[in-house]
Amino acid sequence: MSAGARWAVVVLVVAVAAVVALWPRSPDPAEPGAIPTRTAPTVDLDAARGKAALRPCPPGSPDAPGPQPLRGVTVTCLGDGRPVDVASTASGPAVVNFWATWCVPCQEELRVLDAYAREPGAVPVVAVLVESEEADGLELLAKLGVRLPAVADPADGVRRAARAPRTLPLSYVVGADGSLTQVTDPVVFKSVEQVREVVG
Repeated sequence: MSAGARWAVVVLVVAVAAVVALWPRSPDPAEPGAIPTRTAPTVDLDAARGKAALRPCPPGSPDAPGPQPLRGVTVTCLGDGRPVDVASTASGPAVVNFWATWCVPCQEELRVLDAYAREPGAVPVVAVLVESEEADGLELLAKLGVRLPAVADPADGVRRAARAPRTLPLSYVVGADGSLTQVTDPVVFKSVEQVREVVG
């Protein structure tokens, strides 16, 4: 290789190194002054709760601790965001209804259960949100005009504790003695009269 060719290679290497050194780079997020990566906007759950205006989760009573399998299972009350023991919110007699935002039959059933719960003498109805985000659940309840007391169970602890099937919608009647009886007829409540018949 001639001396001229060697000098040409050296100049080319230096030029490439200079371009790489001066090329603009994204700042390291760990470096001071770095611009943070954009994330999805945070949902204002307090505003969503205010819009949904759900009835409070039942406080329960030491005299009626609720179904044995559900005791100690902590969930979030959708109405105010506080943690609650699901057994205390569903001390019998009561109806526990499992639902999800993607479940279309759940939506009509929630309306029926809400209408039933507003009747004089109705037993408490607690809606358990599963497989869904709290914000999405609150938004759907507000859209449906359903004000039932509701809890969010993202870990699915309530269904596991009750050994419930994973089908939705799904309802249980909680007896005064704390017993749990799955409602199989009807599979989906379509009228207040059906709820009354099942509750007895």
